[in-house]
Amino acid sequence: MPNAPLRDALPGARPSQLPDSPPGAPRTLPPGALSAATHPGLPAASARGLTKVYGRGETEVDALRGVDADFAAGEFSAIMGPSGSGKSTLMHCLAGLDTPTSGQVIVGGQDLGKLNARALTRMRRDRIGFVFQAYNLVPTLTALENITLPLDLARRPVDRDWLDGIVRTLGLGDRLKHRPSELSGGQAQRVACARAVITRPAVVFADEPTGNLDSVASHQVLEFLRASVTDLNQSVVMVTHDAAAASHGDRVLFLADGKVVGHLVKPTRDSVLDTLRDLAVQGAA
Repeated sequence: MPNAPLRDALPGARPSQLPDSPPGAPRTLPPGALSAATHPGLPAASARGLTKVYGRGETEVDALRGVDADFAAGEFSAIMGPSGSGKSTLMHCLAGLDTPTSGQVIVGGQDLGKLNARALTRMRRDRIGFVFQAYNLVPTLTALENITLPLDLARRPVDRDWLDGIVRTLGLGDRLKHRPSELSGGQAQRVACARAVITRPAVVFADEPTGNLDSVASHQVLEFLRASVTDLNQSVVMVTHDAAAASHGDRVLFLADGKVVGHLVKPTRDSVLDTLRDLAVQGAA
């Protein structure tokens, strides 16, 4: 389990601004280690007129229908909505993992639609961090090799102090030589979190990061993501169906039928549930 906050692991880290956490939960990261966006003052990620259509004819599905959304730099944003609302499709388009049918996606000041395949690959590798529900670790690599994989692919040196601090915070020191099949779900997701921030990305996209975890492991992952925002001005965008997970964020964007239908600032678990109930009633009317 995580056993050392990064404020203790690395010199100069300030005390966490997070509320008290259960023993062992990750709480803070070194200030200044990550940048919120390539261009200060711009959103970490934006969508304009975004549409995504799957299939043709009778099988055609409009997954996104003209989505306009900004995700502020230095904030923890959540995306929520019922199954089929388009929330994962929106994230995949924002992260450059899927191509929208029309519209514009800008991440860290860069219009993804203007990048060729090689430049888009570099953008995803160097400027975007990913945390997936299924972990997406390479099964033949050790935990350490999975963490440093983005740097290895970019032929960039590993900052040992930064790596050691992340590993210590996430409690992975005795698991670095283990392969994914030898890790618990919580351990595997903490490896994925470490991999997501190892490059100091402009934005971290997390797609249902706690979906396969128990409550303790979920809390640890969410606290780590929250700390990266609170202490570093990192930008995190997370898709979730869990009101408790969304309450860790600064704001929540709600989707239904491929459209933005509401948003909530300074969410709590109860306010998220109330908003979901209100939207369900409106949708049924």
